[in-house]
Amino acid sequence: MPTRRRFKQRLSLQDRLAAWVEQVRDQALRLPPGPKRDALLEKARQADVASHLHDWIESTGLRPPK
Repeated sequence: MPTRRRFKQRLSLQDRLAAWVEQVRDQALRLPPGPKRDALLEKARQADVASHLHDWIESTGLRPPK
């Protein structure tokens, strides 16, 4: 069985998502209005929501039920 290449990420998932969202939004805003632009903006919105959900899940305000 082949071995997997493993490496540690230098940036957190949050940081990578934020950078990707910014990059995709910039790319989408350079496109003319149309389905490709809408698709890129939707992907950026979904990644932004995922980032906010991760923040919410990791918050100290959430406690497991007793």
